[in-house]
Amino acid sequence: MVAAEAFAREGTQTSLKAIARAAGVGIGTLYRRFPTRESLVEAVYRNEVIRLCDAAAELLRTLTPAAALPAWMERFVDFMAAKHGMADVLRAVLLSEEDRMHTRDLLRAAIATLLDAGTAAGGVRPGVDPNDVLMGLGGITMIAGEEDQRDLASRLIGLLLHGIATAAEGPGGTA
Repeated sequence: MVAAEAFAREGTQTSLKAIARAAGVGIGTLYRRFPTRESLVEAVYRNEVIRLCDAAAELLRTLTPAAALPAWMERFVDFMAAKHGMADVLRAVLLSEEDRMHTRDLLRAAIATLLDAGTAAGGVRPGVDPNDVLMGLGGITMIAGEEDQRDLASRLIGLLLHGIATAAEGPGGTA
């Protein structure tokens, strides 16, 4: 988590000594677990993907489906902003199409979980394709992925939600 925040804030060239210090470990401990900067970036990325995907079920345990879906979408935008800070190294580390497709499959499954819950609750139109939602979110992050564009990303998420909501429900679960 410490490394993810540092990479999102300062990029992958951030000081590994500072990351180790913030994590409460020595630099030797960091290098024993992650012998290269690239191995740390890859581990952070994979951990963040899992955390984001796991958040779908966690949000559904504490929120209504109408509230869980936009909350997860906002987390997705934050994830993509953090990923942007690691992009230079990730391009070298995640070379295979298999790696990229595995990540997309995990994200699609998380979105499907949220959409299915929303459909069952009556707030999401039946038949919404999780891949379409993922592509829409990807477009939003490309357009409004910069930190100073965060409000725009939230507004665009609202438009995306409006497009998948049933006629009886508006974005955020209100009629």
